[in-house]
Amino acid sequence: MDKKKNISMAVIKRLPKYHRYLEELLKNDVDRISSKELSKKIGFTASQIRQDFNCFGDFGQQGYGYNVKELYMQIQHILGLTREYKTIIVGAGNIGQAVANYTNFDKLGFKLKAIFDINPKLVGIKIRDIEIRDIDTLNEYLKENQIDVGTICVPSRSAQRVCDILTRNGVRSIWNFAPVDLVVPEKVFTENVHLSESLLTLSYLMHQED
Repeated sequence: MDKKKNISMAVIKRLPKYHRYLEELLKNDVDRISSKELSKKIGFTASQIRQDFNCFGDFGQQGYGYNVKELYMQIQHILGLTREYKTIIVGAGNIGQAVANYTNFDKLGFKLKAIFDINPKLVGIKIRDIEIRDIDTLNEYLKENQIDVGTICVPSRSAQRVCDILTRNGVRSIWNFAPVDLVVPEKVFTENVHLSESLLTLSYLMHQED
């Protein structure tokens, strides 16, 4: 049902929020919902919601609204959540451990396969039954295992080097928690999670109220 056209990144960025809200509606046994009702819950305008969904197909019916389960399944398909993604984490400090302990990733199909760190005091420790490996074994591990997503949780000075190792060994998606913009080859996808930037946005909003 997907329309073969270029979809703007702004629309793509809104899809996970739709997915989350629709999942909550399913848990609350809501069978159908209109764009107006969804607008009140999610914060986007009804017109924006209809435009976003129309990018991918005709999911709603005039006078009926959207079948919640059907729409949820379609968005799961659009987001690629109908398959499993093998992931690793490089950097087992506070952020790396927090990411490793977040079990919801497994539910979404992102299966954590290995964790790596440079600190000998951490090597050998287990997080959710996954033993932290020495980062010196990363290269060899990647050659022997096909990994889809590499999660970078190392200091900024080491992030590009780790990224190069990952992409050189066939990892096509990088989830980057290091506060630095990475240089990646073509056809490698990068999603940056810069915590300080989110905090500075919050700071700006609070400052405007002073």
